[in-house]
Amino acid sequence: MSNGHGGKREGAGRKAGAATRMNEEARAKAAEGGLMPLDYMLSVLRDEEQPAAARMDAAKAAAPYVHAKLASVEHSGKDGGPMVLEIVRFADSST
Repeated sequence: MSNGHGGKREGAGRKAGAATRMNEEARAKAAEGGLMPLDYMLSVLRDEEQPAAARMDAAKAAAPYVHAKLASVEHSGKDGGPMVLEIVRFADSST
């Protein structure tokens, strides 16, 4: 733009790797303190003396860290075109 506002500016924005470095430092600091949150949730989940509701809540909270979410799938027909549904009827051969 001619007024100097908006658009890409040299040196602007987050530096490459900055968020990753902070996450690694936070994880290391949390690990120094002992039990990590995921470890705690899994210990509650596996403790059969805990009430079922507490174990279920721990399972729900821990699941995203252990299992990937399924991606949605878009189905298509041949060569990426629309799907074609073909209904074939067979004549009754007993008559």
